[in-house]
Amino acid sequence: MFFVSCYYDNEEALYPVLNNLCDTTNVTYSGTIFPILNNSCLGCHSVSATGGSILLSTYAEVVGSAPRITGSIKQLPGFFAMPKNGGKLKSCSITQWDIWVRNGMQNN
Repeated sequence: MFFVSCYYDNEEALYPVLNNLCDTTNVTYSGTIFPILNNSCLGCHSVSATGGSILLSTYAEVVGSAPRITGSIKQLPGFFAMPKNGGKLKSCSITQWDIWVRNGMQNN
């Protein structure tokens, strides 16, 4: 008799009900995108940081780097996987980023 179990080490796999809490209808720069950047990117990608060479402190910097950000947060081939030395962003955050980009990257 064998017992098999699976181990998942990410919140989305452990608690799939939480995925329903992803707001994809009201995605704004100030309310959605900037908080994601602030929590996951600005530690290295700001004027005061010593790490990343791409600055993401201002709206203009974010828009100017949007294609690189997309490739990096999706960890696509040919891009540096971000966040560096961290796990991939939650799928909700990536989906919200995609929606914001698709909707014209408005400064709202």
